[in-house]
Amino acid sequence: MDPISAFFTLLFVMDPLGNIPVFLSVLKDVDEKRRSKIIAREMLFALGIMLCFLFFGSNFLDALNLNQQAVQISGAIVLFLIALRMIFPREGGIMGSHNIGGEPFIVPLAVPCVAGPSALAILMLMTHNENESMWVWSGVMISAWLVSSIVFLLSPFFYRLLQERGLIAIERLMGMILVMISVQMGLEGVKSFLGL
Repeated sequence: MDPISAFFTLLFVMDPLGNIPVFLSVLKDVDEKRRSKIIAREMLFALGIMLCFLFFGSNFLDALNLNQQAVQISGAIVLFLIALRMIFPREGGIMGSHNIGGEPFIVPLAVPCVAGPSALAILMLMTHNENESMWVWSGVMISAWLVSSIVFLLSPFFYRLLQERGLIAIERLMGMILVMISVQMGLEGVKSFLGL
């Protein structure tokens, strides 16, 4: 996976436009002045978690004696399932019901909306690429995170601009792209396992 495709894959997986209704729904009972502070805090939590997986994910895989192919194929399966939920949504959104009331803390905004299982699996896969340094992958991850943060901070504006139907259309388009990316990831994992 090269840095540009990794950036777009991470951005699609974080799905900032598709997650706007989730963010607005979870924060509907929060005062408007406090909303941006909560979003900024949750995005910082997500960044911290993603940085941990980026820098220490491969050590974690080594400790569990998991090889790259297993992570690649399992990451492709999780990504495929999330992409299917984006294309064929269920009640409560991609991650299920978020009616937790009050002010959210880490769950469900930081995890799993932003730093979800697919994003974390992709971060661990990125570090196995010997052609790029950790600084390149950090830049890729922070760039995708920054774009997502800006979209989430401007979520009321995007919601007014695109309306519910526009956001659904974009989410389904991203889901289609993620299906293709997940199939490609799975095929690469199988080819690598078979030594082809």
